[in-house]
Amino acid sequence: MSKMKKQIKNNVSWVGKVDWELRKFHGNEYSTHKGSTYNSYLIQEEKTVLIDTVWSPFAEEFVENLAQEIDLDKIDYIVANHGEIDHSGALPALMKHIPDTPIYCTANAVKSLKGQFHQDWDFRVVKTGDTLDIGNGKELVFVEMMMLHWPDSMATYLTQDNILFSNDAFGQHLATEKLYNDLVDQCDLDEEAIKYYANILTPFGPILKKKLDEVLSLNLEIDLIATSHGVIWRDNPLQIVEKYSQWANDYQENQITIIYDTMWNGTKMLAEKIAEGIGLADQEVVVKVFNLSKSDENDVITEVFKSKTVMVGSPTISNSILHNVAGFVHLMKELKFKNKKAAAFGCYGWSGESVKVLNGLMEDAGFEVIDDGFKNHWNPDVDAQEAAIKFGEKIARA
Repeated sequence: MSKMKKQIKNNVSWVGKVDWELRKFHGNEYSTHKGSTYNSYLIQEEKTVLIDTVWSPFAEEFVENLAQEIDLDKIDYIVANHGEIDHSGALPALMKHIPDTPIYCTANAVKSLKGQFHQDWDFRVVKTGDTLDIGNGKELVFVEMMMLHWPDSMATYLTQDNILFSNDAFGQHLATEKLYNDLVDQCDLDEEAIKYYANILTPFGPILKKKLDEVLSLNLEIDLIATSHGVIWRDNPLQIVEKYSQWANDYQENQITIIYDTMWNGTKMLAEKIAEGIGLADQEVVVKVFNLSKSDENDVITEVFKSKTVMVGSPTISNSILHNVAGFVHLMKELKFKNKKAAAFGCYGWSGESVKVLNGLMEDAGFEVIDDGFKNHWNPDVDAQEAAIKFGEKIARA
């Protein structure tokens, strides 16, 4: 007998999938060092409701296991909070068994589900404030969450049990059998929650602030926040809402992050000497240094998110910069960081354009470039190393 179903409260159960092996997500765009989960939920009141499914590679397994827990024909409603395939991927396999079951989702989710699966299922479009009676005095209340993080996203609230099914919002890529936030390693949880926000939700900070205010204005009593990835928040569930409020407000800590790539270690030496200078000038500030070619870009993005100042270094190559650095600056631009300072550095042998190129790119990415930068001809000698230390001190005081 399957052990798929885990009760989370009264007649509500988790019926998802733990993916211990996952190491890359969104193609190759997001690193998941600690795996992930695809959380699906089953509500069994007078009406039976399935909220979301799992990623398509696990579709057949999901349907088989679900069929051992419940007669699939007994599912009255399906709620699709988000059309992305890690949540909707088992719908085609499931709908083969129950093709007439209505699917409740936003108007945009109809577009994304039809666009991905090319099926004309019985879609029931909902908007913020719409409700669905599921019996025993309980209702589902729908709340549109547009751009958190897709135009089709929504959350679903279960009255009486006071559960907010938040989908991607408040999630983390963290594989665990423990289900709840108070049962997992808190360092792992904190690390994965901020990484998730930094890499996925940062561009939508202004929208998120308004949406959080809107959700709070509904005066919903929330006992559980049931996410679509990672743990369910049950111990002080609003702590993650408070974190999101902080993160959405142009978040920064007292940190300066130095990011570079290097060809023959000249730019590496500059990075280390600049870090030394920052530390000499300000003993309180956190300084972190990352060689992009030897670091995970999503982990580095998390450090950028936490930083007040970001320094980027590259040697000059072909009158420009290393493509690895260019790609990373483009990623930072995509994420629309706000209220962050920047400065550039690099070594060169002949033409020496890298610092100028980086200044332009960082300004275009929305950073406040606070200095013309530091460039060094050939490898840094003793005087150049001392000058790099002084440059670090200058940046620390800027």
